Amino acid sequence: MERTIDEAAREMLRVAKERNLSTAWDRRDQQGVPCRFGVAGLCCRICNMGPCRIVEGRSPKGVCGADADTIAARNLLRMIAGGVAAHSDHGRDVAHTLLQASQDGDYQVKDPLKLRRLAYALGLEVAGKDDHTLAREVAEKALAEFGRQDGELRFVLRAPERRVERWRRFGIVPRGIDREVTEVMHRTTMGVDADYRNLILQGLRCALADGWGGSMIATELQDLLFGTPSPLRGKVNLGVLKPEMVNIVVHGHEPTLSEMVVLAAQSPELLRLAQAKGAKGINIAGICCTANEILMRHGIPVAGNFLHQELAVMTGVVDAMVVDVQCIMPALSDLVRHFHTVLVTTSPKAKIPGAEHLEFSEERALEVAKEIVRLGVENFSRRNGQVYVPKETMDLIAGFTAESVFYFLGGRYRATYRPLNDAIIDGRLRGVAGIVGCNNPKITQDFSHVEMAKELIKNDVLVVVTGCAAIAEAKAGLLRPEAAFELAGKGLQEICEAVGIPPVLHVGSCVDNSRILITLTNMVHEGGLGEDISDIPAAGAAPEWMSEKAVAIAFYFVASGVFTVLGSPFPIEGAPNLVRFLTEELEDVVGGKFAFEPDPIKAAHLMLEHIERKRHALKLPAPMYA
Repeated sequence: MERTIDEAAREMLRVAKERNLSTAWDRRDQQGVPCRFGVAGLCCRICNMGPCRIVEGRSPKGVCGADADTIAARNLLRMIAGGVAAHSDHGRDVAHTLLQASQDGDYQVKDPLKLRRLAYALGLEVAGKDDHTLAREVAEKALAEFGRQDGELRFVLRAPERRVERWRRFGIVPRGIDREVTEVMHRTTMGVDADYRNLILQGLRCALADGWGGSMIATELQDLLFGTPSPLRGKVNLGVLKPEMVNIVVHGHEPTLSEMVVLAAQSPELLRLAQAKGAKGINIAGICCTANEILMRHGIPVAGNFLHQELAVMTGVVDAMVVDVQCIMPALSDLVRHFHTVLVTTSPKAKIPGAEHLEFSEERALEVAKEIVRLGVENFSRRNGQVYVPKETMDLIAGFTAESVFYFLGGRYRATYRPLNDAIIDGRLRGVAGIVGCNNPKITQDFSHVEMAKELIKNDVLVVVTGCAAIAEAKAGLLRPEAAFELAGKGLQEICEAVGIPPVLHVGSCVDNSRILITLTNMVHEGGLGEDISDIPAAGAAPEWMSEKAVAIAFYFVASGVFTVLGSPFPIEGAPNLVRFLTEELEDVVGGKFAFEPDPIKAAHLMLEHIERKRHALKLPAPMYA
C-alpha cells in the first residue's frame, strides 16, 4: 500500500514477494538511511584532494576553499548537464534519422505541412523544394545547432519577444547545445567558477539549450518522420498484456526503433509464424516514454510507467522486452533469468550484461525490427507456465499537441487559441498547469501525480501531462472525458463538455515538454494574458521526479518564466544561500522560481496561489465558480 496506488502494481508486488523476486522498491529499502552529505549536496568529488564534506563548525570549506553554496551549485549544474546531454542526444539521433528519410525508404516525411513551417523557423528557403530535399536541409540545419559556437539557437526565437529580451539581458541565451553542456563541465571543474549565482545562470543557459534546442528538435523532427499526433483512444496498465498472444514490450525513449517494431509486427510472414507457434497474434505494448510515443501516434496500449518495467516481466507473458536508451534498469537482466523473456538491447550507447544485443541502425531499420519481433515470436513456445496477468486496464485519450489545440478549440478553418485565452480571461478557467516527470520508489508510485491533478482540476485548472506522469494520470482514469464530470470544477466541466476533451491532456513523452513551451508561447501571441510566459496564470510541477533529465526540464521551465514545484528538493539543502536564490531571488532574474513541497495537495495550492497572483496582476476577474 505504501509503494503504489496502482492495484495492478500491488498484485505484481505480491507475486514478487511470493517468488522472492527483487524489485526497485526492495533495492531502495536495502540502501538504508541515505548519506546526509549527499542529500544536502555537501559532498564534492570533483578533484582528488578530497572527497570533501562540509560539516558546520568543523570543515566549513573544502580543501580548495569552496563553500557549501559553491559545492552544491556545482553538483546541481552537473545534474543539469547530464539531463541536457541525454535529451539533446535523443534529438541528435532523430536528426540523423531524418537524413535517412526518402520516398521509398523505411523512414518517410509524414507531415509535409509541418516540414515547411519548421524549415521557415530554421531560416531555410522553402519555395520550389520537394519534401525529400527540404527534409535533408532541415536535418542538416538541426544538426548544426548542436555544434554552433556562437550566436543564438534558432528555436530560441520562437519564444515571446519579451522572453528573448530577458534572456539576452542576463546573458543566458544558449549559443550551441553541445557548447553549453561543455561549458557547464568546464565551469564546475576544480579551480574555475566559484560564484553560485554565476553558476546557476550557466545552468539556466544550458537547460534552455535543451528545452528550446535539443528536446524541441527531437519533438519537431519526430512529428515530421512519424506524423504529428492527434487525439485518439487507447488503453493502459498491465492488463493490456495478452496471455494468448506474443507480447513484445518496447521500453525506452527513441521512437525510431519502436515505430519500426510496430510496423514489423504487422508483417504477414511474422503473423503466420506466431500462429504456427500457437499464438493468436502479436501484441505490442509500451513502457515509459517509448510507450507514449507509439500510443499517441498509433493507439498502441501502454503497459505502464517507469516502475512497471520489472512488474511487466513478472507477468510471465512478455516474450521480448526491447530497450533502447534512458530509464532502463540494469536489474532487468537478472530478472529475466527467472522467466522465458528475452531482453534485447539495441543501442551501442546502452548495453546491459546478460542481455541479447541486436544493434539497431536507421539504414536497416525495418530489417532489424523484424529480427527483433521474430525473436519474440520464437520465444512464445518457451513460456514456463508462471503466468499472472492483472486484469486492470483503463481507457484514455492521448495525442494532444500545441497544433491540435488550435483545431479542437477553433476548427480547421478558424483555428485559434482564442477560446482558451478567453476562458481564462472570463474566469471559467483559473489557469493552466503542467504535471511532468518520473516515478521514484522513494515516493508512493503515482500518488502525488494523481492527487495533485485531482486538486487542480477541482479548482478549474486545465492540466497537461507528459512522460510517466501522463501514464500515472491515465491509469487513474483522468485522461477520459468522463473524468471532467466526476472530478472537475464547474468551469472546467463546461469547457470539457463543449470541446469533448478530458480535464487532463496527454501531450506526449518527457522530451515533448517542448510542446508545453510552444503552447504557452501561442497563448501569449493570442493576446490578453500579458506579453511574456511569466505573465500567464500558469504553473508546473514534477511531484515524483527521479532523473537528471527532470532537473534539466525543471530548470528550462523556470528559465522560461514558469513557477515550478518539485515534490522533493534538489540535493542543495545544505546550501542556504543557493536555496534562497532558487526559491526567491531567481524570480527577479527570469520571472520563474522553484518551490519544494512533498504533499501533493499543498503543492497544488502553492500553484493555485501563484495562478491567482498572476490573475490579479493581469486585473482579471475572480474565477467564475470560485
